[in-house]
Amino acid sequence: MARRARTWFPGAKYHLTSRGIRKQELFYDDDDRHEYLALLLETKDRYEFHLHTYCLMSNHIHLQLETSQTPPGHIIKHLHSKYAKYFNKKYEFSGHVFEKRYFHDLIDSPEHELDLSRYIHRNPLTAGIIDALENYRWSSYRSYILDEPNPLITKEQILSYFPEPKQKNYQKFLMQKEIFNSKETGFAYGLNSL
Repeated sequence: MARRARTWFPGAKYHLTSRGIRKQELFYDDDDRHEYLALLLETKDRYEFHLHTYCLMSNHIHLQLETSQTPPGHIIKHLHSKYAKYFNKKYEFSGHVFEKRYFHDLIDSPEHELDLSRYIHRNPLTAGIIDALENYRWSSYRSYILDEPNPLITKEQILSYFPEPKQKNYQKFLMQKEIFNSKETGFAYGLNSL
């Protein structure tokens, strides 16, 4: 059976995620995480896209990505092929490193974009591997909140939805207990009350 074509157009925004084969670890140490991020930067330079948020977990990755002239499949294929070669060589493995095709979800509204940013940044906290988001080095959170330089990230789009002080209000949004449903709350997201 043929694979179903994925929706793409220049400027499309996506949640892209992929996990290790048989749910196994993708990153055994910090060097692996650094290599993935270096390859992500090299891929970004090659294909020109905006990365709004990301998070590397032990056995899966999350990317909130806005395309330019290249479909996300080409971007992920390049990135994950290079990482798989690195990983297999380093650990003397062979075969697949990533499970199946990557998952993608087309972002269709500002509400969706914000909920996704929140979900990705909170992933390590939700998984119970940290007790404070600023303690997790493998996501874009620290670039947003602590202004750590990060050539991977374009944070202006996400922060544009928040009133001044934008970073503080974004942080408050991330720390709210419930995830908002745009049909129930509308686009305001309670930002007027921040």
